[in-house]
Amino acid sequence: MAVYEYAGLDAKGKKTSGLVDADSSKAARQKLRKQGVFTTSIAEGKGSVTAIRTSSRKVGGGGGASDKLSTEVDFAQFFTRITVQDIALSTRQLAALLGAGIPLVESLGALAEQVEKERFRIILREIREKVNEGSTLADALKGYPKVFNNLYVNMVRAGEQAGALEHVLGRLADYTEATVELRGKVMASLTYPLVMLGVAAAVITFLMAYVVPKITKLFRARKAELPWITEAVLFVSDALKSYWWLFGMLAIGGTIGFIRYYRTEDGREKVDRTLLKIPIFGKMLRMIAISRFTSTLATLMSSGVPLLSAMGIVRNIVNNVVLKSAIGDAQEAVREGEPMNRPLARSGEFPPMVVHMISVGERTGELSEMLGRIAKTYESQVNRRLTTLTALLEPLMILLMGGIVFIIALAILLPMLDIQNLGSRF
Repeated sequence: MAVYEYAGLDAKGKKTSGLVDADSSKAARQKLRKQGVFTTSIAEGKGSVTAIRTSSRKVGGGGGASDKLSTEVDFAQFFTRITVQDIALSTRQLAALLGAGIPLVESLGALAEQVEKERFRIILREIREKVNEGSTLADALKGYPKVFNNLYVNMVRAGEQAGALEHVLGRLADYTEATVELRGKVMASLTYPLVMLGVAAAVITFLMAYVVPKITKLFRARKAELPWITEAVLFVSDALKSYWWLFGMLAIGGTIGFIRYYRTEDGREKVDRTLLKIPIFGKMLRMIAISRFTSTLATLMSSGVPLLSAMGIVRNIVNNVVLKSAIGDAQEAVREGEPMNRPLARSGEFPPMVVHMISVGERTGELSEMLGRIAKTYESQVNRRLTTLTALLEPLMILLMGGIVFIIALAILLPMLDIQNLGSRF
């Protein structure tokens, strides 16, 4: 086991250095990460300060060919997806490094050594090289639109122009983490009902396709008169067993047809408008979209992005085309000198409370702060509704599944009771 000298930042953002024993430099970084230390440089040796400085230059400076050749590449990691969580964590770490006074190029180099995904590591090294050659960080990030979206790039650009990059990165990390948290809550709330629905469908299909046909052979052999509920269940069972391929083709064809229709301009507008009108779920979707709209706009404006540019960016990250059109109309109205609250009110897609709070923010000159309050209010409402919805869906799914199984059981038991009563008479 080798001994490694390291330099880095502790959990409070203070510089620290020392020795750590590990099997490899990667294992040493992982060990230090568990201890709350973010390494900016690491080198194998006997504690020489020169070794540490040399390692630091390798990590943050020129990034020569020898540094790239010495890196062990796991080709499987090239196919791994760079998630929003990866971006949020790296943004937080970059803000901490810059806040500790480490130059941008060196911070990017240390960040590249810290990430575990090979693809992300290569992208960060390429960004470091571009910045080292004189490019701004925003321009370097713009070359990777699939990793860093338009919102991210514009916020970084505003931070560089204002000379407050570390603070903007902190806000960006807060926003990204909040987005991830909200998305996680939505997915967690929907996971259990979807799993229950899948299990119910599998159990019912098995009963209808295999169990029911075997039991009903007895009824048909005796030529007994069957109740209507049994006849209905037998009809569905025979249809599933004989025409399962047709149902599969209809499901696939319907899905493909819906996707093609949704990709058309008129189709997407009608579907998105219908989604907003669905009881309970429609209101939830609207609240999530408004929360995202206000929080993103507040983050952009507080980072120094002009209102018109910020509205253009926000318009592109809203998924619902109806709300996106309303924001686009509001952007054009603001460009012509009209306050933002008026076109939003005319659209009828934003609740009166949101419009009123935006109006107050525009009059008092505290629009970004007011947008942040709206976002927090709606986030808390979304969290409460998600909790309530999950609590309601669980018993409803159990009742639905139990009801269907009860109907199948009743359809089997009624003829059996009739046969038993008929046999007892003779």
